[in-house]
Amino acid sequence: MKEYDEATLKKVQQTEMEILRDFIKVCDENNLTWFGDAGSGIGAIRHKGFIPWDDDIDVMLPRKDFDKMIEVIKRDYSDKYSIANVETMKNYPLMTTRIMMKGTTFIEEPLKNIKCDLGIFLDVYPLDNISDDEEELKKQAKAAWFWSKLLILRHVAFPVLPYKGVKAKITHIATAIIHAGLVVFRISHNWIAGKCLKIASRYNDVDTKRMAFLFDTDPYYHIMVKDEIYPLQMYDFEDIKMPLPANEDEKLRNMYGDYMQLPPVEKRKNHYPYKLEFKD
Repeated sequence: MKEYDEATLKKVQQTEMEILRDFIKVCDENNLTWFGDAGSGIGAIRHKGFIPWDDDIDVMLPRKDFDKMIEVIKRDYSDKYSIANVETMKNYPLMTTRIMMKGTTFIEEPLKNIKCDLGIFLDVYPLDNISDDEEELKKQAKAAWFWSKLLILRHVAFPVLPYKGVKAKITHIATAIIHAGLVVFRISHNWIAGKCLKIASRYNDVDTKRMAFLFDTDPYYHIMVKDEIYPLQMYDFEDIKMPLPANEDEKLRNMYGDYMQLPPVEKRKNHYPYKLEFKD
């Protein structure tokens, strides 16, 4: 598998920082709340910037702030950025949103056959209210998992799997059959995406104690108690300040264990894209 050379990775990171600075400007000018997440949280706390081998930045916003941010970028930055999500691109298979720099190309291996113009991006996760009732949350999480995986299979016959060997081969036969069935029976992107968005917004008119992004590999991965997030804490990240949830250390330890210890060299992986082009 191809790896980044140092200069190329640095150029990807610098482009992402440019997107992040514009994103922060939009959030500051419109009084929108945002914070870093996952690898970006580890990077801020452990490295005061990118994890040295990492090639993306993850940020989160509550849904209301997310919607306003998208509106402003479409209105004021359309010459510089395009938006990729299930509403703006009919072949985009993920429930995350990407703010992509125009004039660049960044296509990961699993998305190489998708007909979307994908560029170097900031990865954005909208956070929706979830039920305070555990049984209701289970129903919402199961539905989110099912429909978001169906959305991926509508566009990708062989998704990335956490399995190896025979289990991976059997699963890939199943995913290819499901993909073919969705295409043959003309199950539309918009219909499946609509199901996902409806599930996401199920409790947004209710004042709940928690919010989440339910469409990751594990729907429980990004569940957050609002009172434990705020007040946000500021950390150095490269040449900017990145807000992180007040309980970020606890959250990261639950996800990754002792994240302050560097992983062994063989596990310091990123995902060199299938196709990468920078602006002229």
